[in-house]
Amino acid sequence: MAKRVHRPREDAEFNFILGMSEVPVLAYFTGTWPKVIEPCRVMDLVVGGIADEYTGRLTAVRADITRCPAATERYGITGAPSYVLLKEGEAVAHGTGPLSSTEVRKFLDGHL
Repeated sequence: MAKRVHRPREDAEFNFILGMSEVPVLAYFTGTWPKVIEPCRVMDLVVGGIADEYTGRLTAVRADITRCPAATERYGITGAPSYVLLKEGEAVAHGTGPLSSTEVRKFLDGHL
């Protein structure tokens, strides 16, 4: 996964990243149970590319559901991979499941 995607180890770090971002945040939530590992890996690649493409307009954050349980609950995440677009800490759009780069661009462009 690209270094341009933040990877908080806990909720406090997740919140710090949100607070420091001056642009919208694409937070995508992953899990480590066998059923979701591969779809989450796909999203790592997709979001890494999107983070490059949207440099300066978007902050990307990869949050593990078990490491960031408060964020998971706050944004109503019930499965992985899931994603939330946040503006000033408030969710403006949600989605679930692995997406292609084209689908993520459509999702973002409709809300940025």
